[in-house]
Amino acid sequence: MNDRTTISPGAALNAATGELFRQAAGEGRDALNGDELQRFVASFGAALAEGMPGGVDLRIALENTREFGMVLTAGQGGLDGALDRANFRKDRAAVSASVELTDAADFMRLFRRTVAYQKMAALAQRDGRRAPDPVLEFCFGLMLGLGREYSAANPQPAFVIRQLELDQVQFAKKPTVGVARVEFGPPVAGRLPRPAHKIDKLIHPQSIGIIGVSASGMNFGRIILKNLMGSGYAKEKLTIIRPGETEIDGVRCVDSLRALPAKLDLLIVAVPNDAVYELVDEIIAADAVESVMLIPGGLGETAKSREPAAALAAKINAAHGNPGGGPVFLGANCLGVVSHPGGYDSWFIPLERLPKPQKKAQRNSVMLSQSGAFMITRISQNPWLDPAYMLALGNQTDLTHGDMLGFFADRPEIDTLGIYIEGFKDGDGLDFARAVRKAVLNGKQVVVYKSGRTEAGAGGVMGHTASIAGDPVLFEAVLRQAGAIVAEDFSSFDDLFYIAGALHGKKVGKRLGAISGAGFEAVGMADSIATETSSLEMGALEAATVERVQAILAAKRLDALVEVRNPIDINPGADDEAHLQITEAFLDDPNIDAVVVGLDPTAPSIRGLETSKLRPGYDLSDPKGTVHIYPPLAAKSDKPVIGIVDGGSLYDAMAAKLMDQGVCMFRNCGRGTRALARYVEARLEADAIRERNQ
Repeated sequence: MNDRTTISPGAALNAATGELFRQAAGEGRDALNGDELQRFVASFGAALAEGMPGGVDLRIALENTREFGMVLTAGQGGLDGALDRANFRKDRAAVSASVELTDAADFMRLFRRTVAYQKMAALAQRDGRRAPDPVLEFCFGLMLGLGREYSAANPQPAFVIRQLELDQVQFAKKPTVGVARVEFGPPVAGRLPRPAHKIDKLIHPQSIGIIGVSASGMNFGRIILKNLMGSGYAKEKLTIIRPGETEIDGVRCVDSLRALPAKLDLLIVAVPNDAVYELVDEIIAADAVESVMLIPGGLGETAKSREPAAALAAKINAAHGNPGGGPVFLGANCLGVVSHPGGYDSWFIPLERLPKPQKKAQRNSVMLSQSGAFMITRISQNPWLDPAYMLALGNQTDLTHGDMLGFFADRPEIDTLGIYIEGFKDGDGLDFARAVRKAVLNGKQVVVYKSGRTEAGAGGVMGHTASIAGDPVLFEAVLRQAGAIVAEDFSSFDDLFYIAGALHGKKVGKRLGAISGAGFEAVGMADSIATETSSLEMGALEAATVERVQAILAAKRLDALVEVRNPIDINPGADDEAHLQITEAFLDDPNIDAVVVGLDPTAPSIRGLETSKLRPGYDLSDPKGTVHIYPPLAAKSDKPVIGIVDGGSLYDAMAAKLMDQGVCMFRNCGRGTRALARYVEARLEADAIRERNQ
């Protein structure tokens, strides 16, 4: 923590810390005692002592978390650090990052957002001292070095840090640490790596088997069979494992896995949950399938089932040590998979209840979810999300969030990924964060929502997919730092996943143009440009743009009613063409990076109705209407255009026709503008991550 750049950053500290760990372990302890803490603090040039009255207390901590491995956290310490973090906006009380995915300069960039840093900088300015940045960055570099050296991610660590906490840290003439605590222990072995390349067999199977199909009734297995055939999967590539039958619904049957004529790419298991345990033993022993989908629920979700479910997971994990890696398992408690490129739908929801018409010219997104119902409701309410793949992970008995995202992060045809998470398996949060970073470096966008954000919600998570919910603040901090766009609720997930897909190919920037024929809407856009962690600014129109818009208004006889500014209220008398021309003028302005435009469906001058009794033909069928003239503009512009259709069900058709043609649409100006602000901030952060990693 010394401000002398000649000090070697880390090697001496790491060696001294290791010696202290060996001494404490030799005496049967897993924590440093008072004398050892004094020596530990002295090894990086500080003293274990009270700081200066009136100084700024910091808390700096390394913690070996269950989900993310080693995490560095820094923020307010002392009494301020004891305050509930809910009293502060995001990133103001403290910031956290995965030790593996940050460095000293990057963490310092995060730390500048905190109140603690702002206090330190203000005091330094008042006292005529230089900013504290160099000493802080040096300190963070030392802590990150310790975190990497004594982490389970280190191939052969003798010890791992469980928790290292320095509180009431001050930087005066000599750095001081008021309170220190260091706990350590031996490394714990993790799971064997899953043969993730077999996920390709799961999503592009050339052969599918099903166990659990009723020959006479419509059980889950039979519904899945119907959906497979209904989605176009060829009958001759299907096999039902059912003794005593020769065929069901025209699909051949065999008596057992060992009777299969060839190895299956995918086996779908739709048997009662108490039959799963013995069946998995048979699947592993037969080595007759590459991937398995476990549909049954109840495995690990109740107290009675947790022990046998853990034993089942251990058997599957052990099988990955066999030659070839054994099969990969999706689920249990798994709704199934929809793979448009693979040509199949194995969800047990009848197609009549959830049709999946193509809403994009090219499907280029993926949705991964622990909850199948989450995907069903998202797609039912917003078919324009339209992913190429939708996979329900369920209990993550084998394949995890990190496995699945890591696989799709390398798929060149995928641009955006939306993930719903209830909890991570031990260590998988770090794998997931690595996969987020890989996806971002590959030019993709990752939108994540995590449930279980309250104590009551966390309890529900455990009963649903046998998951441990984890700390939502840590989750958001680590994944945002990795490059993900983290949603705070279902609606923001829908908005961010949708806007990420719609605007992936556009250039982004912070200067917004806002247009509407409704005054409240124009003002509402301007009022919605800032969120807790992101913000846009209203772009200053060039003089040439002002003249151009004035000429458009004069041609429409609206110039006496409208003052050209940003945001602009162009009056309810502005017709479809006026909206288009003014939008185009804003887009051509070099001081504008994106346009949000209220399309004013209720205005009498707008062709917003499916049919008009008052003005027959002045409706959606008119080629001069918005639904015809706006899509080409939105498509050719390299800047984002967000359309707003704020009206009731009369105007659903107008919004749908625009969305069908690729125009990014929202039904509320505040919601659309906030989504754009969040998206732009994330895109710019992703650009910065790619630049730092070049």
